[in-house]
Amino acid sequence: EAQTRTITHSASGTTCTVHDFGATVLSFKTKEGKECLFVSRKAKMDGSKAVRGGIPLVFPQFGQPDTNMPQHGFLRQNYWKASEPYDTSDIAGIEYTLELKDVQNARGVGLWDKSTELDCVCTYKIEIGCNKMTTALIIKNTSSSKPFDFQTLQHTYYLVNDGAAFDPSQCYVKGLNGYIVDDKITNTEYDAGEDPVVLVGNVDRVYNPKEGSAKSVDVNIGVGGSSTIQMKAIGEVDGKEVPVACVVWNPFKEKAAAMGDFDDPQYVDMICVEPGILNKTSLDVGKTATLTQIVDIM
Repeated sequence: EAQTRTITHSASGTTCTVHDFGATVLSFKTKEGKECLFVSRKAKMDGSKAVRGGIPLVFPQFGQPDTNMPQHGFLRQNYWKASEPYDTSDIAGIEYTLELKDVQNARGVGLWDKSTELDCVCTYKIEIGCNKMTTALIIKNTSSSKPFDFQTLQHTYYLVNDGAAFDPSQCYVKGLNGYIVDDKITNTEYDAGEDPVVLVGNVDRVYNPKEGSAKSVDVNIGVGGSSTIQMKAIGEVDGKEVPVACVVWNPFKEKAAAMGDFDDPQYVDMICVEPGILNKTSLDVGKTATLTQIVDIM
């Protein structure tokens, strides 16, 4: 039976709701009851496919560089185990775990299939405080002998108020100037300029930090109704900070219409701003990788 859990930070009234399938955060509401995350009206909530919206988790690949495995890997397509939620004066939270032996869906054929010598345990820690949410994905290589290469990302869908996703004065991402843009629509690469990133048509871009610049992401996202969200993200592998890329995505009209679980007109209600460790990175036996996203409602 599909299961969702709501965590409430009693001291502030901030709440979040999580689906056990994919450990997908579906809702993050401010103390005033304002929703911050977008979920499609047609999203599947029965575990038949990944949830279209909220914060789907991506690992061990982003997109589908390995065509033997489904796009974005297996975290978002399996049931996770939830701990008991907690609620203190400072924070409320819950922790989810997924062991590779329990992964039934989306393993593909080859490297990560059921006969693999690879092994890992994934932990997802969700914490909320007053108008703030921290989501930390922790991946541990628990194999006895095999390192593995991976990519990981938190595919966050933000709700844009008043259908204003394509109004550049209301919906934008500030703080990605100087990043190297890998534009998946035009298949070009260029340096991001000083202007805020805004949505024009179908946008699918990976913003990679330059060599020698800050490794963490720190952006300000306009979400309509003159509201903004600050998102910070930090990546660590074996205790050392690694570069975090930031993906900006909106399917626009035609691609939204082509997705069975996306309610066509809703593309004006969302923007995806997704931090990820996207440089192919190796994780040695016994070592841990962590991708932490901190969302602050301004």
